[in-house]
Amino acid sequence: MATTTLTAKAIKRIVKEIQQLQQTPPEDIQIISDDENLTEIHAWIRGPDGTPYEGGYFKVKLQMDESFPETPPKGYFLTKIFHPNVSEKGEICVNTLKKDWKPELGIQHVLLTIKCLLIVPNPESALNEEAGRLLLEQYEDYAKRARLYTSIQATSGKNDFIALSQDRSGVLKPLSNTTPASPNIPSKKRPQEQQENIKEEQTQTKKPKLKNNDKKKALRRL
Repeated sequence: MATTTLTAKAIKRIVKEIQQLQQTPPEDIQIISDDENLTEIHAWIRGPDGTPYEGGYFKVKLQMDESFPETPPKGYFLTKIFHPNVSEKGEICVNTLKKDWKPELGIQHVLLTIKCLLIVPNPESALNEEAGRLLLEQYEDYAKRARLYTSIQATSGKNDFIALSQDRSGVLKPLSNTTPASPNIPSKKRPQEQQENIKEEQTQTKKPKLKNNDKKKALRRL
C-alpha cells in the first residue's frame, strides 16, 4: 500500500485544527490525536440524546489523501452501526464528503456533519438499503434495530470518551471546585462572634454594678 504524503501546508492546517479540537472540543465529540500519522484522524462521537444511537459511543475515521484539502477526506465508522448512510464496511455517504466539499471546510465541520447524520439520516443517499427502507416505511423497526446495534456494538467506547473529556478539562477542575465565597466565611463569622462576646461582656459588667449598688443601699440602710 502506497504511503500518503501530505503537503507542508496541509500538515500545518491539520495540526492547527487538531489543537483547536483538543482545546475546545465540540459537544459530544472527542478527537484522538496521533502525531505519528496525520493522514488519519480518529474521533469519538457520542450518540445524540433522543435518537436510536443514544447511549452509544462511535469511533470514526477521516482518511486524507495527498491532495487534501482540495479533495475531501473519506469518512468511516469504525464502530459497527445500523444507519442508512453507513455501509456494512463503515463507509460514510454524506454530501459534505463528496459534491458539497469545499477546501475551506475543516475537520470539525466534517465531524459535526457526521454527528448530524445520527440525528437526521438521509435515506435518499443510502448505502445501507435495508436501513434506508425501514427508515421510510417502518421507522419503529428501524429504530429498534439501530438501538440493538448501539447497545451491542457502541457501549465499550464510553470509558475512552470520558477519559479524553477529563484529560482536556482537567486544567479547569481546580478552578471549578474553588468556591470564592468560602475564604470569606470565617471573616463573616468573626464579627458575629465578636458581637456575641461583646454582649456577654456587657451583661457580665452590668451584673457586678448592680451587685455593688445593692451593697451600697444595704450599707445606707445600716
